[in-house]
Amino acid sequence: MKTGVVIRNIERAPQETIAALGQCGVATVHEAMGRLGLMKPYVRPIYVGAACAGSAVTVLAQPGDNWMIHVAVEQCRAGDILVVAVTADNTDGMFGELLASSVVAHGVRGLVIDAGVRDVAALTQMKFPVWSRAVSARGTVKATLGSVNVPVVCAGAEVRAGDVIIADDDGVVVVPRASAGQVAAAAKARVAKEDAKRARLSSGELGMDIENMRPKLAELGLRYFDTLEEAGLS
Repeated sequence: MKTGVVIRNIERAPQETIAALGQCGVATVHEAMGRLGLMKPYVRPIYVGAACAGSAVTVLAQPGDNWMIHVAVEQCRAGDILVVAVTADNTDGMFGELLASSVVAHGVRGLVIDAGVRDVAALTQMKFPVWSRAVSARGTVKATLGSVNVPVVCAGAEVRAGDVIIADDDGVVVVPRASAGQVAAAAKARVAKEDAKRARLSSGELGMDIENMRPKLAELGLRYFDTLEEAGLS
């Protein structure tokens, strides 16, 4: 990937679409999108209950160098989420309280970073949601160019500037901007279906009866016995 590039004009999904996806949550959106878009599960929130949804402003950074995060702040709008990928594996603390103060002033809703963060207590007190690969006090430098708003791979997921990021306790999912409206509709339909199923499960119905699993289980050879002796397992 070419470095030293900053793309200033990016397209973003409508705010109502982003809000709808955020209300559905990571797991539901992932399922509604055909079980695609998830970042690797090593990217975790720094505090329980963190959640956000917004448009991606992407950063391609060098290991141990947070220079391009500073550059990216200028390109952020209210409602954006910073997504930071690194050119090689790294766990250094590339983001902390001072950078958080800066991005919050520009309306940034959260950070997803395939590297480390620090000042976790302060970030938690600020209620600034962060999903990171690691927590590390190790500092960084500002010496080598990267890029802003170019396509990146963050925690195994391809992210393009303007894609919709949904993040919560279950992880992070990326929805391509072009299909965000379609995915939001599918996710809302899934929520309605799950609400109906939840009511049936809460009433005592078994999942395998609701989903008509018994014929397939029998076809595959599942058998019931009253005792271990009857099953020949004593």
